Amino acid sequence: HVSEWTSMRQQSTGLSVCKWSCVFLSSRAQIERRMEMVRVVSHNTHKRMVTCLQGHIGTDAEKRHKKLPLTALSQAMVDGGSQLGEESLIGKMMEVCGEAENRLASELLQHEVQIEKDVLDPLNHQYVLGKIPYILNMNRKQLARLVLDYDSARARWLQATKSIISGTNTQALTAKADLLKEEVDEAMNKMELCKDQLAADMYSFFSKEGDYARYYVMLLEAQADYHRKSLTVLESVLPTIQAQQDSWTEKPAFGTGLEEHLKRSSREIALPLEACVMMLLETGMKEEGLFRIAAGASKLKKLKAALDCSTSQLEEFYSDPHAVAGALKSYLRELPEPLMSFQLYDEWIQASNVSEPDKRLQALWVVCDQLPKNNKANLRYLVKFLSKLAQDSEVNKMTPSNIAIVLGPNMLWAKTEGTLAEMAAATSVHVVTIIEPIIQHADWFFPEDVEFNVSGMFAMPTPPSNHSMEYDCSTIERKRPGSMVGPENDNPRKDRGGTHQLSIGYYIYFSTFLMLNTLFLFTTWLA
Repeated sequence: HVSEWTSMRQQSTGLSVCKWSCVFLSSRAQIERRMEMVRVVSHNTHKRMVTCLQGHIGTDAEKRHKKLPLTALSQAMVDGGSQLGEESLIGKMMEVCGEAENRLASELLQHEVQIEKDVLDPLNHQYVLGKIPYILNMNRKQLARLVLDYDSARARWLQATKSIISGTNTQALTAKADLLKEEVDEAMNKMELCKDQLAADMYSFFSKEGDYARYYVMLLEAQADYHRKSLTVLESVLPTIQAQQDSWTEKPAFGTGLEEHLKRSSREIALPLEACVMMLLETGMKEEGLFRIAAGASKLKKLKAALDCSTSQLEEFYSDPHAVAGALKSYLRELPEPLMSFQLYDEWIQASNVSEPDKRLQALWVVCDQLPKNNKANLRYLVKFLSKLAQDSEVNKMTPSNIAIVLGPNMLWAKTEGTLAEMAAATSVHVVTIIEPIIQHADWFFPEDVEFNVSGMFAMPTPPSNHSMEYDCSTIERKRPGSMVGPENDNPRKDRGGTHQLSIGYYIYFSTFLMLNTLFLFTTWLA
């Protein structure tokens, strides 16, 4: 009976423990693998989060703020701005931007402190990187020790049951076996309790996985809040910076619209136009091929840069009138809108197509009178100078026609440009027929005298002697539309002695001349 009881007890206990252990171990292994994966992934993510922080974790807030790269950038900008001073736009911009960067550094510091407190510390110490190792290591070690205790007690109990079968003092051996059996049961209970605790911890962790995942959501929420605050800082600063930028008068004249340049500089005549005219009046009026002969590229670039700086210290350029003329041409060419206006381009062309000379001049005058105020004032200034230049054409070879050919395309062009050949033909034929008569009859189009040194920045040249080509406004009798009243002025008067009457032969010669010049310009541009 004892033998049968012992055998049945062994089989029953062994089978139940084995079956339960196999099931538990299988489930536990899956959970352990998953928890180990979570631990590795979370550990790597935590390391990357730390490297994203620009401040040093755990340091004092003030020290941490000083160590931020944005703080160093802010300090460098403020120092640079103070060195350059408020007379420099860069200095003013650096000072304002430096203050903005310092505010951004403060926002960044608060953001990183919040991330460290609400995300990194919990992940590192409380939930992920701290609790998983405790579950996987501490509970597992304790369970392994209890399993050893159980195996040891069970081995002693099995040995005692064998002794009952072979021994003589059955009663004493049975009592001993019963005591050992109680030890086995106690060890098994402890082992099962530990297994239950380990399983409970594992299941508890995964049941709260949503809570742990919430920390990553908190990370994004904190980042969104930081960027919103940073954007607020930038939006509060940008209008001030933009206003200072817009109010700064020292902006390059080349490539800037005429209206904007005049408004910024509080001028009536564009600085490059006045400066170049004043220099040419001093040293360039007798220069052969002015506006036609190209200047040295380096000298021209230097002069344009000097004019962009709004300097009046231009003495070194007086000796190179071709560079000065080139700068004037470049200024006109680089205007976003031509001096004679995009809007009136078709009107200019229509006026130039009028066949009768007197009516053509009157049509051109009508279009000229429609120019915006600043465009008209600067065109008047330029035309008066070009007329003065043409008075020395016997020396400088720059007749009104030659001036119109080389300078006209820089004063008027179409808004929508076609092919190279179309541009060459339109520019040479139409624009020249517009510019040449305006230069020829400058005192009729603009009878008022011009003060070339309008800003007073430049030294006035020695007044030239009267030339035979100068106009006397009292002798110019062509009628300006709307400028005269009375029946005696209904029709344009003829010029005295036919001085300004263009003959048919002249037009045949002029058309042939324009066609040849068109071909020359076209081949030159192709080359």
